[in-house]
Amino acid sequence: MVTASGVRIGWADLPWPVRAAVEDIIGGTVVEARSQSGGFSPGTADRVRTADGRRAFVKAVSADLNEHSPGLHRREARIAAALPAAVPAPRLLGLHDDGAWVALVLEDVEGRSPATPWRADELAPVLAALGDLARVPADLPDLPTATETLGYDLAGWWRIAADPPATPAEPATASDPPPADLHPWTARRLDRLCALADRGVAALTGDSLVHSDVRADNLLLRRDGTVSIVDWPWACRGPAWLDRLLLLVNVRLYGGDHDTGALLAACAEETGADPRDLVAVLAALAGFFADMARRPPPPGLPTVRAFQRAQADAIASWLDELDSEGAT
Repeated sequence: MVTASGVRIGWADLPWPVRAAVEDIIGGTVVEARSQSGGFSPGTADRVRTADGRRAFVKAVSADLNEHSPGLHRREARIAAALPAAVPAPRLLGLHDDGAWVALVLEDVEGRSPATPWRADELAPVLAALGDLARVPADLPDLPTATETLGYDLAGWWRIAADPPATPAEPATASDPPPADLHPWTARRLDRLCALADRGVAALTGDSLVHSDVRADNLLLRRDGTVSIVDWPWACRGPAWLDRLLLLVNVRLYGGDHDTGALLAACAEETGADPRDLVAVLAALAGFFADMARRPPPPGLPTVRAFQRAQADAIASWLDELDSEGAT
């Protein structure tokens, strides 16, 4: 099974001034650190405990590990600090940023990620939590729209059609011949997939708070049955159905005894969305993952391309089913 897990450093690998700054935020000397799996940041992801029993979750990274990761940590810190109390997410306890290292210190949530393949008794509360999140107004300062956050990414089929990837200034055209190594099923439908992707981007309107990176490893199930949603750097303002759709991609990827077609229809009905818009976004997501999967892995993230390929394949098989059922 392909997992959403990269290669991390640990608490002990951090420079001592960074560890000292984190300990100042927590208010005690760290005596235990447990590295957490999941996610693709090459930095730390440690649940720590101090000598006097205080706990926190620490994420720290530098540009030497990956040039983009510190910016994502800074963005997540701004978002976490502004999240309304109604959002089921860890609270930000503090931030250390010395220009080289960025360390987020967050509330330590007692919980575990949902099992994969997904279980019905764990999927139901997660869907309910995402439904509650969709009712939270996206009134955080400087929050981008889903179109601004995802619009370029979701044009992946156009970049694949251009082969090599087109730049925004040099777009491909749907009449361009497909790349020679493109899967025959995709090659026969490339014009249609490009059109669906355009429709998907146009559908990303709305005023809900959207996490936009919902996967099993970004969710924690608490002992009391409630759900906590973690890792917020990609939060945006968008449609009420987007996070649930992204969750269904994860369900489709990992499998289990689930009728993803019925879940997709229920998502559209419960949010009043046009089911064709949801299918269009699925097509656009498949293009994004397929486009990214053919690129070299970024520094510090050696496993991300395989995970993106697996997601592209999972969505493609789903689109094939929906196509045979006349849903597209």
